[in-house]
Amino acid sequence: MVDQSAENSAASETPSHETDAATAIAAATPGGSAGFLRELWADKPAFFGMLVLLLLVFMAVFAPLLAPYDPADQSLRDRLVPPVWQEGGSWAHVLGTDHLGRDMLSRIIYGARISLVVGVAVVALAGAFGVAIGLVAGYFGGRVDMVLMRFVDTLIAFPGLLLALVILAVIGPSITTVIIVLALNGWMVYARMTRGIVLSVRQLPYVDAAEMVGSRFSRVIGLHILPNLISPLLTLGILEFARIVLAEAALSFLGLGIQPPATSWGLDVASGKDYLFIAWWLVTLPGLAIAITVLAINLVASWARVTSDPQEREKRFARGVAARLRRRQHRRAAVRSPEPAE
Repeated sequence: MVDQSAENSAASETPSHETDAATAIAAATPGGSAGFLRELWADKPAFFGMLVLLLLVFMAVFAPLLAPYDPADQSLRDRLVPPVWQEGGSWAHVLGTDHLGRDMLSRIIYGARISLVVGVAVVALAGAFGVAIGLVAGYFGGRVDMVLMRFVDTLIAFPGLLLALVILAVIGPSITTVIIVLALNGWMVYARMTRGIVLSVRQLPYVDAAEMVGSRFSRVIGLHILPNLISPLLTLGILEFARIVLAEAALSFLGLGIQPPATSWGLDVASGKDYLFIAWWLVTLPGLAIAITVLAINLVASWARVTSDPQEREKRFARGVAARLRRRQHRRAAVRSPEPAE
């Protein structure tokens, strides 16, 4: 009886450092949406970028409710009204008006809709086609890989902006044409990245085992290869989204993108360039919208790369556990330290 009680008491006495480690691991382990928000909050730049993107999505979806005016409404009596904080400004037009009397705040809100629609559509089209080409080239290899990759290399060598200008000049500019042209100009990077990853994953033992047991091509691709593409393609897609926003603005600035009466940030910059020294807000405000959007996308892309990469997640998890253990030890040492004698 004495030995059994001694064993029970010894088993019940767990070392404090093991308890602290278990508690720290449980606290650092993310779970569900709460874990996602905790990881996002830990990266303050990415949290700021996500807030900006959510604000842009909100503006794009509820633009008719948020915009004080129709972005195409003109009023020559109110042309070139400065922003409200500048002398001569009015609360009727918080961000001022352009050379045709159109409200700048309304045009920036509606411009977010165009940028998001073009960016999402181009990334979806280019990503789907490029990933499909890369999967076929990397999986089958040989002559198929050689033909497809030489075709990709040829398109990459051709100037993308020149291709876009030629197509838009022949067909005519519109939002649909801009989406198609930018997708044709951007799918090659998805194909090359996908092909490189498939070539490395193709040699792994579990892929060989799946093929030896008779798994179909689609099953091997879907269950064993595509999961390895999620992290790099997610980061690439977000970065390409930022590039598409800039490309759409550049085409609109050149007059081959979005056409009036529709509104676009690049189109507003082009319209206001002749008034740069007398109405700075015509170029500065849409330019700031483009810059802030691209910055927010890049911040989120950096966070997404780390979050979706298992190795980076393990490193960050270990750092979080170590930091929690150090804080617990410091607090315990502070509590146990004797008070100074009076």
